[in-house]
Amino acid sequence: MTSPTPAEPVETPAEPVEAPAEPVEALVLDLDDTLFDHTGSARDALAAWLPGLGAEATPELVDFWFRVEEVHFESWRSGRISFAEQRRRRLRDLLPVLGHPVGTDDELDATFEGFRSRYQACWRPFPDVHPTLARWWRRVPIAVLTNGSDVQQRAKVAAIGATPYLVDVFTAEALGTPKPDPRSYRTVCAALGVPPERVLHVGDRYDLDVVAARAAGLQAVHLDRSGTGPDPDAVRSLTALHPPAPEVDRGSAAASR
Repeated sequence: MTSPTPAEPVETPAEPVEAPAEPVEALVLDLDDTLFDHTGSARDALAAWLPGLGAEATPELVDFWFRVEEVHFESWRSGRISFAEQRRRRLRDLLPVLGHPVGTDDELDATFEGFRSRYQACWRPFPDVHPTLARWWRRVPIAVLTNGSDVQQRAKVAAIGATPYLVDVFTAEALGTPKPDPRSYRTVCAALGVPPERVLHVGDRYDLDVVAARAAGLQAVHLDRSGTGPDPDAVRSLTALHPPAPEVDRGSAAASR
């Protein structure tokens, strides 16, 4: 798979831009840790995988894994390395900590497959996902915008049963521009045929899903499931999002044709 096309550096704005008070005509959702429980799935996968490497999934080791994941995933996201390489670099950091030799690229790929298969077996949505998608789907078009690889992210969406509710899944890899690049948000809005100021973006990352989305002209809500984020207006559950009441119910209209 190809990595996102390198572009001029785009910095996430330091301060949020106040969201415009426009009617919402489309919903764009982040995927990992918004719809899809990435953190929970990865924790369970580590608990099953690490003992095979002679290690216990202690809180310290799990936190270490997530830290190196973020560092090397960002290198892929910015177009500096391939998707496979960011996986190898995670193992190059982890294996010496466990007292294992790093090995060749092929050996690293085989080792990572052990984690990946367990991770995929743990894939799951958050409990609030299907009720929320079902309510919003009857009101406005819904899309996913995610900083991930096209094949894997689409597979996640399918695995959690979200595909029927979505117009499409837009990935950093396919777009060539990851969040927080304003072009990523605006490309999705254009594909939905809705001006940015009438699109609501929701996600768990305050920097990428709120600050940058608002800077691109969208409305945005922070999904802060832990309640530890900086936004006093954040929601703890997707069920706190109330869809607009349109002139025509999309579900009823479709059923009548």
